[in-house]
Amino acid sequence: MITPFGLTTFGMGNIELGITGEKIALEHLLDLGFELKEQNWRFGRIEIDLIVANGDLLVFVEVKMRASSYHGSPWQAVSLQKQRKIIKAADHYIKRYQWSGEARFDIISIVGSKPSHQLQHIESAFYPI
Repeated sequence: MITPFGLTTFGMGNIELGITGEKIALEHLLDLGFELKEQNWRFGRIEIDLIVANGDLLVFVEVKMRASSYHGSPWQAVSLQKQRKIIKAADHYIKRYQWSGEARFDIISIVGSKPSHQLQHIESAFYPI
């Protein structure tokens, strides 16, 4: 499939895009020196895409990937409701594993497909309310 911007998605559906996006995001985070703690961690029906750490910093990462930005940037799909769910799950994770360091919530937004994708890493994208 050719998108309006000429990017080829090779017929990827939403599930395949999600898996690809998480792989790209994880590579990016590992290159930054983060250590993977969990991938697709679930608390009930809530899923956190990636949980990574670097020293005393724990980061809960929501990954959004789209074939194109025709309908806006992928990060815009992380609604307030989705943020609240991630925060609730993160709170449970922190208590369960007795994390005593800092924590933050990032969004990694990816447009396109490998090798010509555009990645935007938004640190501290949202905060607990």
